[in-house]
Amino acid sequence: MEIFYLLKGMLMGLLIAVPVGPIGILCVRRSLTEGRHSGLFSGLGAATADALYGSIAGFGLTFVSAFLISHELWLRLAGGLFLVLLGIRTLLTQPPAKSCQENRIATGQKKSSMLRMYVSTFFLTLANPITILSFASIFAAMGMAGAKRGYVPIIIMIMGVFIGSSAWWLLLTGVISLFNLKCNTEVLRWVNKISGTLLTLFGLVAVLSMYL
Repeated sequence: MEIFYLLKGMLMGLLIAVPVGPIGILCVRRSLTEGRHSGLFSGLGAATADALYGSIAGFGLTFVSAFLISHELWLRLAGGLFLVLLGIRTLLTQPPAKSCQENRIATGQKKSSMLRMYVSTFFLTLANPITILSFASIFAAMGMAGAKRGYVPIIIMIMGVFIGSSAWWLLLTGVISLFNLKCNTEVLRWVNKISGTLLTLFGLVAVLSMYL
């Protein structure tokens, strides 16, 4: 029976992670410019945040979800401004005069850099508390909200959420990494321009949505 809860959680994690958004753009850009490990650690940060929000929804921690949702505008503002700054920084970043593979070897293995990328996407994902509502509705539809069937099934499903979300980022960064040997400085320059523009637009939309 536990395997079904795990599979349900994995499906939930995939459904939450797959839609294209700023996190996906970040992971793709980091995978191309800094190596697969950079993109994967970025994705794991998002997967951890998804699992945390899934825990809040699954265990029926209404006081936590109510607090986060009541401060949604401020969280969205913080996340939006972060995206704008990150987008502008990406636009202004000049790729090094070395191949993607050389760049991966030079920078992709730095532990401090990996931690920074993990933390950045973790908090960026947390800046969207509406994710809690998505998990809450799914848990409620399954009759799982508030630990109605005990804590063990919920814990197993939350583990599945993390595994499912992580699996998506592992697949995405794995596919993207196949292009590492083929790209060059000019390609990386365009990657920075496109991803920087998209990140900035995502951030501006998040900020402007406060006034709509």
